[in-house]
Amino acid sequence: MAPGLPTAMDRPHFIGIGGAGMSGIAKILAQRGAKVTGSDAKESATAEALRALGATVHIGHAADHLASDATCVVVSSAIRADNPELARAAELGVPVVHRSDALARLMDGLRPIAVAGTHGKTTTTSMLAVSLSELGLRPSYAIGGDLDAPGSNALHGEGEIFVAEADESDRSFHKYAPEVAIVLNVELDHHANYASMDEIYESFETFAGRIVPGGTLVISADNEGARELTRRLPAGVRVVTYGDSADADVRVLSVVPHGLKSEVKVDLDGSELTFTVSVPGRHYAHNAVAALAAGVALGVPASELASALGSYTGVKRRLQLKGEEAGVQVVDSYAHHPTEMTADLEAMRASVSGRILVLFQPHLFSRTQELAKEMGEALSLADASVVLDIYPAREDPIPGVTSELIVEAARAAGADVTPVHDKAEAPSAVAGMAKPGDLVLTMGAGDVTDLGPGILARLSKQSQRL
Repeated sequence: MAPGLPTAMDRPHFIGIGGAGMSGIAKILAQRGAKVTGSDAKESATAEALRALGATVHIGHAADHLASDATCVVVSSAIRADNPELARAAELGVPVVHRSDALARLMDGLRPIAVAGTHGKTTTTSMLAVSLSELGLRPSYAIGGDLDAPGSNALHGEGEIFVAEADESDRSFHKYAPEVAIVLNVELDHHANYASMDEIYESFETFAGRIVPGGTLVISADNEGARELTRRLPAGVRVVTYGDSADADVRVLSVVPHGLKSEVKVDLDGSELTFTVSVPGRHYAHNAVAALAAGVALGVPASELASALGSYTGVKRRLQLKGEEAGVQVVDSYAHHPTEMTADLEAMRASVSGRILVLFQPHLFSRTQELAKEMGEALSLADASVVLDIYPAREDPIPGVTSELIVEAARAAGADVTPVHDKAEAPSAVAGMAKPGDLVLTMGAGDVTDLGPGILARLSKQSQRL
């Protein structure tokens, strides 16, 4: 039986309740019986999903949105200090709780699996949530993306396992005490919070040090950053490695693409195990193997979990098919780091025979400043790309940092790339380039995802004129 409500969280107020991480915690608290309120900048399907669970969701931020009987205010690192609801909390003396602390409290008394890494967290967390649910283990979970419907990023389950995406970007993953921790990769990212790779290694060391006694770290044997982290860990940590490397504890023997699926064969404890992953590409196959190793570390039978992993069919924005018009498929990709961009482009190249066209929206000025060259090189894997202006999210502009840095790097790498500064013009630009048999990827972590329907509509109009 899962625990009830943590003390002082029976009437929580969330500032920015519509965010992926925040909405998941709010959803679990509502399902546990809390009287949840919150605010967000704009209406969304997530806000509606929370209201359907009984939560009160205000649009816009105002001091009077915070009820006087609130027992805590939950915030993320994105909430600015001058937020009026935060100021009102200070006036009323209402405790302010970071979302990572709230999530840590939800895991109390359960068997947590915390999934960390520079990329692949949402997919791997989702694979575990879906497969463990398929086996009837009724896990709770909190994911950074929706599985198949708005609000499906979190669930209060009655079982003893809690699967959580662990965010390293602001070091909030130091708050968790997992029985099993997964580290998919360790790479330089989140440049506003980390000045060097050494700082990132130190942060991941702290995370690994939070694993409970007798617990397990599941970590990539292929990613050099992950291997370096493994070398830095004290001898007392139980480590299970996975990957292509010959010295991996769970070794990937082959990944064979079958359209948008893959057949994966692994060597686990000296026995071969073959299973299907219902999403394309080696990147996602390795995520599934990490999930398999973590479940086995918790005592789930390997053969049963391997079979159940085939029931995972994707997460919104992770190579999600948005539709097809005039013989052109439009797929949405959340990739915003060069490694992710490369992985998704290679996965699509192995799955389709036509051209690959990318509509890319850079995410964050700080990331673009540090990784523009690598982003441009990744875009050279596409047949042609359109690049939008930078999506700022929580950041203020940095002088001299624009998407032109990526365009220049892409052209230097031999890419066919076109800058488009007016987002409203992008669907027409992309649709005008597309031919039957092509695949269009809308790529980035910002609002580029909203442009897929417009591309499909323009493709439809073009075909009707022919």
